[in-house]
Amino acid sequence: MEIKSAVFVISNTDVHKCPQGNNPEYAFIGRSNVGKSSLINMLTNRKGLAMTSQKPGKTQLINHFIINGEWYLVDLPGYGYAQRGKQGRENIRRIIEDYILERMEMTNLFVLLDCRHEPQQIDIEFMEWLGENGVPFAIIFTKIDKISKGRLEGNMQIYREKLSETWENLPPIFVSSSEKKEGREDILNYIEDINRQIKKA
Repeated sequence: MEIKSAVFVISNTDVHKCPQGNNPEYAFIGRSNVGKSSLINMLTNRKGLAMTSQKPGKTQLINHFIINGEWYLVDLPGYGYAQRGKQGRENIRRIIEDYILERMEMTNLFVLLDCRHEPQQIDIEFMEWLGENGVPFAIIFTKIDKISKGRLEGNMQIYREKLSETWENLPPIFVSSSEKKEGREDILNYIEDINRQIKKA
């Protein structure tokens, strides 16, 4: 898929104020500081489309970007940022849950995991919650340029084994490096395939 245009549309905290229409939406989520904004900028080839920050927990809104005038890329707030405080975390949880459960146009959720870490309880619980609610999702391991291939394979295998305790069929799994633009083609082709199936239906 070639990205010809990527345009910011709206930011908000209310799922009912998301764009009207029936364009498919592909949302991206992960723990704070997982590299979500960098990945979005890499996928769209737009350096400053999503705001990157050294400070975790920067994204606190549902951000919609229209891609090629055909589908939306949605940047969701990161979860699990402890320094937000209880009320702040509760607000973010509500924003995320409302969007994921109520937004009919959401076609697929990409859950980002930092490949350098072994399975985190918060990520496992989040994915189990997605499964319980029948939410279609795929996994993207980020920052693969930061570790050796051997360690990457080892960490991914640990994740597969952990997920297999709950899941009979694992979700699609992608790997990415925003710095080296790795994984871009695979992720965009996956989105394009789904879009094609939607048009045929």
